[in-house]
Order: sequence, then C-alpha cells, then structure tokens
Amino acid sequence: MATLHDLKLSHRLFLQAYPFRHVDWSPGAQLKKRLQDATLTLISTAGLYLPEQTPFNHDIRSGDCSFREIPVETNIQDLLIGHPSPAFDKAGALEDRNLVFPLDRLRELVELGEIGGLSRRHFSFMGGIIAPGRLIKETAPEVAAKLEEDHVDAVLLAPA
Repeated sequence: MATLHDLKLSHRLFLQAYPFRHVDWSPGAQLKKRLQDATLTLISTAGLYLPEQTPFNHDIRSGDCSFREIPVETNIQDLLIGHPSPAFDKAGALEDRNLVFPLDRLRELVELGEIGGLSRRHFSFMGGIIAPGRLIKETAPEVAAKLEEDHVDAVLLAPA
C-alpha cells in the first residue's frame, strides 16, 4: 500500500497543509438486506465520461463538482478519463477501466448471484475537488435523489 512518502514532495506538502474537513460518519449507513438481494450503483472519482458527454471542466480552480451518468450497458473501455491531476497515474486505467470503474467485475458478480443486481445508471465525479461546498450542498443531494429513484440499496465507491 502506498504511503504519503511515496508521493512527490509537492503533493506531500499540499496534503500535509490541506484543511481536510472532519466528518463524523456514525452511525453510518447499514445494508438492510443481503447483498445477494441488493441493487448496487458504482460511483467513481476518476472523472470518467462517455465520448458524447461534455468533458469535466479543468478551468474551475477549486474543481468541477458536476457528475456524469454512465448507463449500465456501457462498454467501459469507451469511457474517457478526464481526471487532470498529475498525482493520478492513468496508465493502468487506460489499459483497463475496471481499475477505476469495475463495472465488468460487478456484472460478473451479478451473474454469479453474489449481488442482486445493478442500477440502470452509475456515476462519475472528478476527484481532487479542493472546495467541496457545492458538491456537498448541490451535487451530492442530486445524485442521492437519483439513487433513491433507482431504488439503490448500496453504492460501491471507486476512488481514483
């Protein structure tokens, strides 16, 4: 597992000085049914988008808080990676998008009966948002409403 010391000095200094928010997750969410009966959605922070979708905006200094919907039937190798951070090594993800968006693996788990099913849509955000206020107040509640609409029981977060 990587440690802070594995990062370039500029990235280490940024992370050490960044005023991270403290979030109390207790009591936390609990899955109220068996995973074999649950519907899952995948959320990635790799800035993925389909060729016909608008790319994430790299000109927003504090980070683009928008999201892209990824339909369940998407061929994940068609996804483009819009994450601009030099700290995000895209090499593996360019070869196999399952590293940052394991939709193919989730499909396999559904076929094996390990997961009940997958939502009709999944979501991609831009990682590295350094001013998450809009994300917390607007974007996250919008996606949460979509998850409720789709009767999603659990979310797998694939951070980039």
